Amino acid sequence: MSVRVVAVDDHDVALAGIRSVLAGSDECSLVGCFPDVTELIAFLDSADAPVVDLVLLDLRLRDSSDPYDNVSRLRKRGLKVLVFSAMESPFLMRRAMLADVNGLVQKSVDVTELIGAIRIAAVDGTYATSDWASLIDSHPLEHALDLTDRQLQILTSYAAGMTADSVARATGLKTPTVQDHLNRIREKYSEAGRQGGSKVDLYRVAQEDGYLPGPLEND
Repeated sequence: MSVRVVAVDDHDVALAGIRSVLAGSDECSLVGCFPDVTELIAFLDSADAPVVDLVLLDLRLRDSSDPYDNVSRLRKRGLKVLVFSAMESPFLMRRAMLADVNGLVQKSVDVTELIGAIRIAAVDGTYATSDWASLIDSHPLEHALDLTDRQLQILTSYAAGMTADSVARATGLKTPTVQDHLNRIREKYSEAGRQGGSKVDLYRVAQEDGYLPGPLEND
């Protein structure tokens, strides 16, 4: 049975490529293309909407939507979601992975691999080949520190610009406790051979690890 696919991407060239690839496949059929998840959901809610098995989702959309929210909304509807993206942003990759995406595929893959990934994700529920593992391993987020939830909360707040006093007020902790957490975070980065001594250093490594958005995500 052919896998019924929809694509969510707002780049015309990418969509043209997807249309061409799926038009030439006996294993997959393209149901529709949408610039964002909101329009796709409106389509799915229409009375005459066809059945959809899998969504090809770009990470970076012009509506600046969060990949975590996009994947979560689609997964709650029972849809398989395969990220199809350039994978240049650790932050956006992490957000999609946290939402239990069914797999990630780089836009540079060949036609055979893309069709295979769609089939695997649609049938088995997870696309996780050795190439996919290599992609994750090559990304900075694979080498991110194992931080506790509290440490992550303090790191992202402090590195994003808040003072230790402000973080303390926001978390209900005392300022010395926040400082203790920051010192431990710095120690962890130092033990990992990474620079985290200054606030600027913490901001940089938090971006590298996908805990904070990079410059492109802030545009």
